[in-house]
Amino acid sequence: MDDDTNRNRNRNLSPKSTATDQIDGDPAVWAAFSQNFRQVQSVLDRNRLLIQQVNDNHQSKLHDNLIQNVSLIQEINGNISQVVSMYSDLSSNFSTACHHHRSAANTNSSDKR
Repeated sequence: MDDDTNRNRNRNLSPKSTATDQIDGDPAVWAAFSQNFRQVQSVLDRNRLLIQQVNDNHQSKLHDNLIQNVSLIQEINGNISQVVSMYSDLSSNFSTACHHHRSAANTNSSDKR
């Protein structure tokens, strides 16, 4: 292959500029996202434990354990709603961060003209 072909191939393989590339340098944004994902993971871990407890209670077939499952399942459902809300907030925050970063980038590029 000639040098021009190699350059074109390398250019095509390089990642396209995306919104995530634009906010790479903002540690505060990534720290906030990281914290939010840790919170989501914590709720999901709690649900995993609750589900295991529900399964154990169900297998025991003891009346009191089966009654306890009602409140455990209600907590699981509430946690699922909480995770949906957290992901919605994350999505919104990510979109907002990208929009602000794009606006700042556009302002900076027009200032250089």
